[in-house]
Amino acid sequence: MRFLLDPQQRAFADSLDAMLTAADTPSVVRDWSRGDHGAGRALWSRIAKVGVFALAVPEAYEGMGPRPVELAVGFVELGRHAVPGPLVETVAAAALLAGLADPLPAGRLLPSLASGEASATLALDGAYALDGDAATIRLALAADGLRLAPGHGPVRASLDPARRLTPLAPGGELLSTAPPVARALVWARLATAAQALGVGLALLDRTVAYVRQRTQFGVPVGSFQAVKHRLADAKIALEFARPLLFGAALTMAPADVAAAKVTACEAAYATARTALQLHGAIGYTAEYDLSLWLAKARALRTAWGTPAECRAEVLSGGVRRR
Repeated sequence: MRFLLDPQQRAFADSLDAMLTAADTPSVVRDWSRGDHGAGRALWSRIAKVGVFALAVPEAYEGMGPRPVELAVGFVELGRHAVPGPLVETVAAAALLAGLADPLPAGRLLPSLASGEASATLALDGAYALDGDAATIRLALAADGLRLAPGHGPVRASLDPARRLTPLAPGGELLSTAPPVARALVWARLATAAQALGVGLALLDRTVAYVRQRTQFGVPVGSFQAVKHRLADAKIALEFARPLLFGAALTMAPADVAAAKVTACEAAYATARTALQLHGAIGYTAEYDLSLWLAKARALRTAWGTPAECRAEVLSGGVRRR
């Protein structure tokens, strides 16, 4: 089955790509990693103006959604350019708030998420929250339900320096005693899968360009058959993940989304390993821009569900359908 984007979806992806290319995202990522959020917040506002976050927010709360296919299109481009910040967490928070039985918290918080005036992070069961120091809305799933955390603890190191982890302060306003966690998890996994696919595509493009200009024995490295085979394997894995991603966005079935998540993240991780090998020693240096995508591919692989957890969801979904 082939999933082709319509002209509007392609134009949306192209406009995001052009905007993010002009934004010099590697410098934004490095500032964010140091705790300097100025450039990242400015970029966040521009992303919100083209409607990315509004796609996860229902129209009743000043959004344009829910539109998971278009959201996946947007997140592929965000991953392609390694945009920092609690992107997936904002989507998960929007899905969680929109599904609450009481509409008051959603009416209070969702419009600002759709417009980009606010960003959100979400911590499940006492886990660390991503970018709790930068997010303006901090949601914590506690034993008694969903709470609006009053603050955050110290920043902790992460596999990806741009993914700054923080514990959330206990207590805060109780928003719901029965939040729809499963719904939020599906949206988070879809956005993570799309982001990972974009990361993998960027790594592949950068590696292809590199092996074309790097020479050995007087010829480009990219002319060697072994190099071509590694790149072809990466390309096939990423192209196989693409229809799974958009197919899952159409159904939003938990098993379909889990399959897309594990496939896209594994493809991105395999592409990262290929990129590192073919770049050689320079690929190991943090100063080289490739490292920004390498670190993200590794971190996204286990974010919002490890490969084993996602595969278990796929298997359990298949059993239920039979």
